[in-house]
Amino acid sequence: MQTRTLIALFTGSLLLAGNALADRPGSDWITIDDALSKARAAGYTELHKIEADDAGYWEGEGLKQDGRLYEFRIDGKSGAVIRDQLED
Repeated sequence: MQTRTLIALFTGSLLLAGNALADRPGSDWITIDDALSKARAAGYTELHKIEADDAGYWEGEGLKQDGRLYEFRIDGKSGAVIRDQLED
């Protein structure tokens, strides 16, 4: 029960944080929703954060099925996953 409550609270805060971020930092960037979809397609089951980086990519972290924390980067223009590694 407590786990479900925490997941619901976390999901809600992610949605609110997403609204606070620019949907698209550059006119030629993919949207934050598209970046989240790309992260899920790369195997992320829980996303803890995502933000636009001035270097031209979305950067975030989350858990995969193995329950370990990973960091990812998604190219802001192409949507390609350009980094996917275990967090130290």
